[in-house]
Amino acid sequence: MSVRNRPPFRADHVGSFLRPPALLEARDKCKAGTISVAALREVEDTAIRDVVRMQEDLGFEGITDGEFRRTYFHIDFLEQLAGVETKGGISVAFHSAAGNVDFAPPVMHVTGPVRHVKPIQLADFKFLQSVTKHMPKVTIPSPTMLHFRGGREAISREAYPDMEMFFADVATAYRAEIRSLADAGCRYLQLDDTNLAYLCDPKMREGARKRGDDPDELPRRYARLINAAIADRPADMAVCIHLCRGNFKSAWVAEGGYEPVAEVLFNELAVDGYFLEYDDPRSGDFAPLRFVPKEKIVVLGLVTTKLDTLETDDALKRKIAEAAQLIPLDQLCLSPQCGFSSTVHGNAIAREAQSAKLRLVVDTAKDVWGTA
Repeated sequence: MSVRNRPPFRADHVGSFLRPPALLEARDKCKAGTISVAALREVEDTAIRDVVRMQEDLGFEGITDGEFRRTYFHIDFLEQLAGVETKGGISVAFHSAAGNVDFAPPVMHVTGPVRHVKPIQLADFKFLQSVTKHMPKVTIPSPTMLHFRGGREAISREAYPDMEMFFADVATAYRAEIRSLADAGCRYLQLDDTNLAYLCDPKMREGARKRGDDPDELPRRYARLINAAIADRPADMAVCIHLCRGNFKSAWVAEGGYEPVAEVLFNELAVDGYFLEYDDPRSGDFAPLRFVPKEKIVVLGLVTTKLDTLETDDALKRKIAEAAQLIPLDQLCLSPQCGFSSTVHGNAIAREAQSAKLRLVVDTAKDVWGTA
């Protein structure tokens, strides 16, 4: 089995981790005005050093900052683009083993021309780069996150009478951000995308139709957008995409296998790897992997981040073997199915369980591929 020196790695993870209590307390104090933004950043720095050490000690090659500087995986980034604002929220029923969770995250609205006016992740990347000897990985929201939730009605008709102008400007803004990261040495970038996964859910597809979008055409439109956004990346920068069906306090939104988007996802999207949720039946079977071309890597998200229950290595190995009937084992890697804390709130899982699940990923990868 070949050793992977380029991301994604045999043992990998999506990126976010449970925030430590001291960091949550500091965030509350900063919001209340009792400590400064600079003081909060010092607490963040300390927490990031600790979470980097945890990842390195466990044996991971790809290292993130745990998304410890963010409230939401997507909003903190997107609202720093000119022309983007957050307004109110649309209530969404998230589902979990304990019952439904109502959540109304802010909705992104495009109120003017979308522009990249400053580096967004650059300072955070440079800090991460300075505190790890391994491969620092930057996670940012997919550019599709500016479109799907609100659709045409969340995008100013005055600024964008033609939607193709909107998609072009979003791609241009992303290229500028990715260029700033690449110039600083970033070689591992992950796009977090809920929308391609939502388009696997019949209810979500119907919702898109009601907003005036064609759910069969949207994956192709999104593939063109993502491809344009990453078009200028260096040849040695690995870009992966993570598909998520919702992740808030151990709850989820969508369900359905990848079949409705698989052919486009694997063959029209110019990324290097795919982090796919496969932790329970709501993600469907492995059949869509038949569309994966030989140069692409699939990271199987077999370990749930939503429950404390620890999977067994035997169960993981059986699932990996099942997937390997459709795609060569050398094109597969292993990870948790999502982050442990896509929002600052975190999933309902113990820190000890988080560590145990990460250790299981590394140990299983070593058993299967001989390396993490």
